[in-house]
Amino acid sequence: MKKLHRSRSDRKLSGVLGGLSDYLGIDASILRILFVILLIPTGFFPLGIIYIAWIFLVPEESDII
Repeated sequence: MKKLHRSRSDRKLSGVLGGLSDYLGIDASILRILFVILLIPTGFFPLGIIYIAWIFLVPEESDII
């Protein structure tokens, strides 16, 4: 069973999008590009707020998976 986590190995800032890409089964680069494309026109809200919230709410990947 897949669990949502923040990635330790596939991270640029905090591993949120790397973990989400593992969970969804898509490439992390595609997810990052899509995130930035959607972030810029919305003026940081709501995607930026959701990203910051996920840093604190989604647990980091454990050493044993």
